[in-house]
Parts: sequence; structure tokens; C-alpha cells
Amino acid sequence: MDAAASPARRKVLVEAPPARAAGRASSLTPAEREFARARQDFLDALPVAAAVVCLGEDDEAFVDLSNALFGALAGPNGLGDDGYRSGKVSFLGASGILPRIRSFLRGEDKICQFDATDGLPVGGRIFAVRLVRFEAVPALGRRVLVTLLDKTAQVETENSLRAEMMRDSLTGLPNRTAFNEQVEAVLEGPAFQPGSHAVLVVDITRFSRVNECVGALAGDELLITFARRLVSALRANDLLARTGGNEFAILLRLDRGLEDALQAAERIKAALSEPFRLSELEIRVDCAVGCALLSGGEILPEEVLRNAQFALKRAKGSGDVQIYEPNQARAARRRFSIETELRRAVEAGGLRLALQPIVELRSGAISGFEALARWNHGTRGPIAPTEFIAVAEESGLIVPLGRWALDEALRILGEWDAQAGRPLPIAISVNLSPIQIARDDVAEAVAASLDRFGIGGERLTLELTESAIVQDPKRAAEVLAALKMLDVRIAMDDFGTGYTSLAYLQRLPIDILKIDQSFVRGMLADGDSVAIVRAILSLANALGMETTAEGIDTPELLPALLDLGCSHGQGFHFARPMEPKAALDYWLSRNA
Repeated sequence: MDAAASPARRKVLVEAPPARAAGRASSLTPAEREFARARQDFLDALPVAAAVVCLGEDDEAFVDLSNALFGALAGPNGLGDDGYRSGKVSFLGASGILPRIRSFLRGEDKICQFDATDGLPVGGRIFAVRLVRFEAVPALGRRVLVTLLDKTAQVETENSLRAEMMRDSLTGLPNRTAFNEQVEAVLEGPAFQPGSHAVLVVDITRFSRVNECVGALAGDELLITFARRLVSALRANDLLARTGGNEFAILLRLDRGLEDALQAAERIKAALSEPFRLSELEIRVDCAVGCALLSGGEILPEEVLRNAQFALKRAKGSGDVQIYEPNQARAARRRFSIETELRRAVEAGGLRLALQPIVELRSGAISGFEALARWNHGTRGPIAPTEFIAVAEESGLIVPLGRWALDEALRILGEWDAQAGRPLPIAISVNLSPIQIARDDVAEAVAASLDRFGIGGERLTLELTESAIVQDPKRAAEVLAALKMLDVRIAMDDFGTGYTSLAYLQRLPIDILKIDQSFVRGMLADGDSVAIVRAILSLANALGMETTAEGIDTPELLPALLDLGCSHGQGFHFARPMEPKAALDYWLSRNA
């Protein structure tokens, strides 16, 4: 059978009339015809739809050769007796493949790859299209091998898997990834305006108690019902997603600015105010709501959700809807950075102790020093103790930091004793955090440190705040009793600002009450402060405790405290915290 008559070898006209293609074919030499047959055999051997497309004399493209798979895609319509198609191959034009082929033929690229569809609106197929230029026979003109790999099943599977990955399996809502993609689409949209959208984050408060009391299945049922209630409180174009265990996020379009977001939050709270019925139980839950506006300045869409979560954290404490403030994220990033760098500083010895004198008010002699941690960061400069101590307590770094401070303070005392050739009558005070009492074996650490530096326990005072006792009175009593076995003195720091029961003062082995500086500094101008200081001094005297007034920053406070019967004090009037060498010199000058 002649090659031109075989259905597998029929030429399909894309744009050129049959005469043009026939004229080109008749101009071929026998060797070129044999080469054409070999090309046809090559196409027939390919497992994918393939065709050779040529560029005619008037820059019109036509299919010169094709295999049966390509013919099946082209369809039987318009196939004439001469083997040429009388019309265009519709799927090439409808899918947008043909313009790409024409552009490729007119260019100089060797290979081109892209994805395309067959152009059908329903039930269409997706192809991986590959164009490769032929240059072996210049007489045949500009030609390209077009192959089409049907990847419809693969794409549908990928889309199905992606849809599954973007959905929360419990509630059927979009998950965190899908939500962030929608936020990103809004931010990158041409019509986006700063403040035109907001993200609300809703959290079920005390959700863990539901799981603990009625089980995880009831907790799941509550989450599903909670999600349905949220949907009922939202508008049709609002997007709801489950972004965490008991956390949901909502993307809102704001027509009237922040007012729309606040109204949505109120609708949500109203919808959730009714009790939830789970099996035979009726449960009431509350929620916290944080809100963040889309400003357009976010680098990543996750920032918007994170900003709303910052506001949510404040909402849990206040009970009201909270709006994100830009400085919150900066503060959080700073805290995280400080935590990382503080850990390195503790491990590498990057902190130091400053010593503030504790003065016996009547004689003016120095009875001891309070050790205060100081951190001079290499690039940030000095970081306030109120900042890095808070970070240390939040992260748990306060345990190694507290052990370092204890060791360093006793090491300094040991060095002073060595310089003097005898134990000096100097005591040192070290602060003790509630976290240390809860997590560390404080008595063991103190005993090891005292032994290491050869210091008697009577020269060490540990200062703890009232919160250390209130959080776990039983644990605090055990720790303090163990410390008293080492002859360590105990001081109650910042007394008057906490919630210590008087019964604790009576039962616990506390030696010193330190009057908070907020009362001391206001004594001269505030009669109430004087009354509070007098009451604390009377209480301490009744319980046989010493007293130390903090914040004595002016000389006028000294006679007032002496008249009230205060025994010791510290503050800027005497000296600011100083380096260990300067502290020893100061002690020598005052106690000579």
C-alpha cells in the first residue's frame, strides 16, 4: 500500500490548502520520499500523539505527517480522499497550541515545552506539549515535531490530593495552608487596598477542659458544632478556616472599615453564647477574638494570621475583641531574638553581676550587697534586667541563669575572702525566681555552690517574691525548710505588692521583709504610703523579722525611715549597683 493512502500516514492540513502540501510533496526526490517514509514509521512507533508540522511558503502552518494517536485527537471531520484535511485541526486552534507552534516555527529555538488543554469546557483533557525543531533535510523547509502526552489523569490526581491537603479532615473547612493562600491572593489582587480586608482569629477558651472532662470524641463534636455556628454568623463571601486545634480564622472584606470587623466579632460572640448540646451534655463555651487588618506591607501572607494571633493573646487576657497593633510583632520578634542570644550569653559567660550595697541605717555600715544580673549585648548595648529576666522566666532560661548568678555571687565572696586572708563579715543576696522553686532543686544547687567556694550559709540571703509562695505554698515551704538547714537567710522581696497571706509569714522561715520601693519613694508626698510602710514595719517587728527599705534615692527619706524603725535600706542615695572591685572598695571605705 502506498504511504500517501494509509490512514496512519495521511497529511492533515492546518491552514494551507491541499495543493500547497501536494506541491511540496511532489518536489521531493526519491531519496527524500524514502526519508519521509522513515519519518512516518518513526511517528507510528511513538507511544504518544505526534505530528510533523511545517511552515508553508506564506508562513502558514500545516501538518505534514502524523500518527494514528494524533489523528484520533484531530477527529475524522474534513478528511478528504486525497488524505488531506480540508479544514483546520480544531483542537489545535481551540487549545492555543497552534499559535505557539507558529511562533516556534518562525523563531530559532530548538525545543519548547508547555502544558495545554484540548479546549473543551467540560471533560477536556490536559496535554504536556513538546516542540522539537527538525533541521536534517533543509529542502523540506521549517518543520517541528509536535508530541502531546495526555496527563489528564495525573493532573486530576494531583488536584484531588491538593484539595485533600487544603481541607481540614474534621470540620471540612479549609486548613491553615488554604487560608494563607487566600490571604495571599487578596494581597496580590489588582483591586486590593490597605485596610479593605481583615483577618479574625477565634479561639475556644478552656477547650482543653472539655477534652479532659468528657473525652476527645466529645471535643471533636464540639469543634464541628462550633464551626457550624461560626458559619451561621458570617456573610456569604467570608472565608472560614480551621487553623489550629481549637482555633479558627476568618477572612473578611471590609466595606466600612474596622466597623465591619468589630460587628462580625459581635455576631460571632452572639452566635456562640447559646449552650452546645453534646450527646446528653449541655456545654457553654466562650471564645476570644483577635483581629488584624491587611495593610499590604506584609512580606508573607502568614504574617497577617500571626498578627491576628498576637491580638488574640491579648484578647484572652482582657475578654474583649482586640485589634493588632504593629509594635506587637516587633516586640515578639525581639523577645524571641533575646531568648536565643541570652541562652548563648549564659553558656558563654556573657553576663556579669553588679552589686548594690545594703546599708544599716543607724550606723551607716555596709552589711552586705544585693547581686543584680547585668547584660551588655555586643550589638544591642545594655539590655534592661526587666526585659531579659522576663524572657528568661518565660522560656525557662531562668533556671541556668539563676544557678549562674548564685555561683558568681559566691565566687566573688570567695575572692574577697582570699584577698583579705580571712572570711569577711559581708553577706550577699541573690534573687530566687518562682520558676526556680518550681523546676530546680534549689537546696542542692545552693549546697553545692557554698561548698565549692567555701562560704558559710549564714552569709547568703536568697530573695524571693510573694508570687513564689502563692503559686505553690507547699513546694515553697519544702524548699525554704531545706535552705534553712544550710543556715541560708530568706528575704521576702517587694513585700506589699503581692497577695501573701499573713499565715504564710507566720509559718514560713522568713528572716527579712523588703519594703517595695513604690511605697518608700512616695512616703514624703503620700500619707497612705507612710501608713503602709509603718504597718509593714510593725508586722515585721511582731514576727521578729528584719526590714530593708528599697528605693532610698534621696537623703530626706533616711530620717523618716529611721523614725519608723526600719533597720536596713538600699538605694541610689547610698550607691548605684557597682562592679565587684568597686563594691569591695566601697565596703572598706564605709566599714573601716
